[in-house]
Amino acid sequence: QVQVVESGGGLVQAGQSLMLSCTVSGLTFEDFAMAWFRQAPGKEREGLSCISGSGRSTNTADSVKGRFTISRDNAKSTIYLQMNNLNTEDTAMYYCAATRAYWPGSLGLAQSTYNYWGQGTQVTVSS
Repeated sequence: QVQVVESGGGLVQAGQSLMLSCTVSGLTFEDFAMAWFRQAPGKEREGLSCISGSGRSTNTADSVKGRFTISRDNAKSTIYLQMNNLNTEDTAMYYCAATRAYWPGSLGLAQSTYNYWGQGTQVTVSS
């Protein structure tokens, strides 16, 4: 049984940083590309960043490029999302997802690419 568990969310002030973690079990982690998504109230779920099974390839949405960085540690079956210079528009539920594709390429930020999802971790940024 595949489990995807996010952690690290919380309440921060604008301008601060936060690192999210996502630990996966029940699959061969290094064979799966991973991604972070977020969904704010009343908005569609947005793909933020994805990373290949090896960690050598990444793709990050323009909306967060330069502020958010994805990484992974295959020895720990964990991916991370380092978020810097947060602002109130970053307030959302953040989700981690896994796909059977080693590297989905241009489809890496599409929800339909991903087979397994976590329950999410809430990030709230106050002004």
